[in-house]
Amino acid sequence: MRVSKRYSTLFVALLAIEIFIALVVHDQFVRPFIGDVLVVILMYCFVRALFAVPTIPALIGVFVFACAIEVSQYFDLVKRLHLEHIPVLRVTLGTHFDPLDFVAYAIGSLIAWLAERWTRSRVPPAYRR
Repeated sequence: MRVSKRYSTLFVALLAIEIFIALVVHDQFVRPFIGDVLVVILMYCFVRALFAVPTIPALIGVFVFACAIEVSQYFDLVKRLHLEHIPVLRVTLGTHFDPLDFVAYAIGSLIAWLAERWTRSRVPPAYRR
């Protein structure tokens, strides 16, 4: 395990944006869709901040994890496990299934992958990690 300053900074910035969206934005697009796009990038930055994992395996892992959470929402896992009284779990695991979320997760993964490719093409090999 190691700590990457670059990914840690991105994680904190995205977390602040996600919190802002959750507390302030109450619409039908930014909060449900853009928030889900950003959460995949947020989780990717978290993984890369702590672990020296290559881009593709990290993105696949984050995408699969996000999809697994969405599937748990389809089966109403929070309610079935009688955890609806715990706000953190209710928010983290979610309570509303939306198949469009899979699209948002894929878009977030694609954005993270494109950002990595763009960054890698502009950073000299000696400075890459």
